[in-house]
Order: sequence, then structure tokens, then C-alpha cells
Amino acid sequence: MPVPEYQDLMLPLLQIAADGKTRHRREFAADLAEYLHLTKDQLAELMPASGKPVFSKRASWAIGHLYRAGLLIRPTRAHYQISDRGREVLAENPDKLDNNYLARFEEFRAYWKRGSSKREEQEVYATQNDATPEETLEAAYQQIRSDLALELLDQVKSSSPQFFERLVVELLVSMGYGGSMRDAGMALGKSGDEGIDGTIKEDRLGLDVIYLQAKRWEGTVGRPEIQKFVGALHGKHAKKGVFLTTGTYAKSAIDYASAIDPKVVLIDGERLAEYMIDFGIGVSTKATYQVKRIDSDYFNEE
Repeated sequence: MPVPEYQDLMLPLLQIAADGKTRHRREFAADLAEYLHLTKDQLAELMPASGKPVFSKRASWAIGHLYRAGLLIRPTRAHYQISDRGREVLAENPDKLDNNYLARFEEFRAYWKRGSSKREEQEVYATQNDATPEETLEAAYQQIRSDLALELLDQVKSSSPQFFERLVVELLVSMGYGGSMRDAGMALGKSGDEGIDGTIKEDRLGLDVIYLQAKRWEGTVGRPEIQKFVGALHGKHAKKGVFLTTGTYAKSAIDYASAIDPKVVLIDGERLAEYMIDFGIGVSTKATYQVKRIDSDYFNEE
């Protein structure tokens, strides 16, 4: 099951706080996880871009919203407990607490409106959006990245075989393989015998060699093509190989490659585009957004 949205965490958090105990933000999150019987998989779920735990981030947002609505108070830094208003809300026995419910409190409405001239847009967001701002930003980032990957793959597929070979060389060198561009460039696209397109050094010292097959294909690569490549590797007494394609791999090909020796890594078009984005091949940075947070150490007067 997915991790509950942050608005779905508000009522359980307030119910936990009903005992009047003062808790640190992290303690609140731990008690909430136990209260909701969350699984290890749910607690281990990470946000795709930042790598931060989804649950702890959503719990933090829920705590912050309850505090800004006056349902929690903060006796000391990062520590919270239920307020009189919070007890009054629990006495109403609500089915759910969400942004729409919290909007009845002036402090919360002021929080949402502060710093924005788009009052109507903010109110719609406050009452309808289930994602935290970080999650909204990450979702937008992933969508932009996905669209870019598709566009990149289209460009690669329309390029010449020579351009594709150069792209593969630049990518592998950027990933730390092949030594210099000159060494790698001499290695790829020169062999073409026995199902092997070329070789590349595994490291700058050339302690091992990786054999390559690079296919600018539109369709699906099946098991016979991988078997042919593996046969070529055996003929070279090779231990490692990389098969790259702009297309996809049949399940039979993937299953076969995962169960054999030598080790063969399959890179399909989607993965190739992802690597190009990660290592800056064929892309440039359009804009950079910095997401900052409070530096608690700065405000520590002890």
C-alpha cells in the first residue's frame, strides 16, 4: 500500500497528541508510524529526486499544518504538544482533518495567503492538493525528465550510425570507462567481427576489457541476438560485455542475460536516455532551483 498522503496523517497525529505529551518532531513521526501499522516497505519509500523518506516528509508537513492552525503548540524548538484548540477539535469527533477543515482557522488562512498575490489559486491549492510542495516539485521534475528522455531517444534514433557510435563513446567515458576519449574512440566501431562492435577499457589503467555491441534499432532485441553476442564473448575468453540498443529487449533476452556467465549488461533505449541525462550527454541545464531549509544549528544559542 502507498504511504498515506500528508492530509490523511493530520487526524491520527492529533489523536496521538491527545495524551498531552510533548514530543520531538521525529518522535511524533515514529509514534505515528506505529499507530498506523506502517510496513518496512512503506517507511523505506524514498522521494525519487531527493532520496528523502516519503513518510517522514509527509509527517513533518502534517505536524507543521496542525501547528499553523493552532491545533498544536511548540513549547520548545522542534517539540510539539496538543493545544486547547486541538482538544476542542478532537471533541467534535471529525471524520477527517485536511486543509479544507483547517481553513476555518484564521491563522491557517493567513499562512496560506502569505507571500502570494494569487489568493484564489492558493485557496484552491490549500483545499484540493494532497501533495506536499516538495512532492509537487519532484513530480514536475520527473515529468520534465521523462519528456526529455523521450525527446532524447527520438534524436538518437534519427542520428547516423557514426554519430551513435560517438555518443556511446562519450557516454561510457563520462561514466568512467575507456580511459581517454582518444582510447575509447579507437576502440569502438573498429572491430565488427563475430558479433562484437568494439572494446573499451574498464578503467583508465586497462586492467580489464569490456566488449561492446551497440545497435541503433527501432524494434525489440530477442534472445538469439544476445546468444550471438555471448558466443562472441566466449570466443574472446571475455568476462564482461555490454549490449546497447535504442530499442527494447524481449523478456526472454533479459532472462537469458541475467542467468549466464560471462556477465552481460543490457541497456535499452529508455535506460540509455536516462544515462545521457545523468551524465550530461546531449543535454544542457536550462534552469536551477535551490530548495532551502532552516539551518537549526545557526539558531542554536547554547
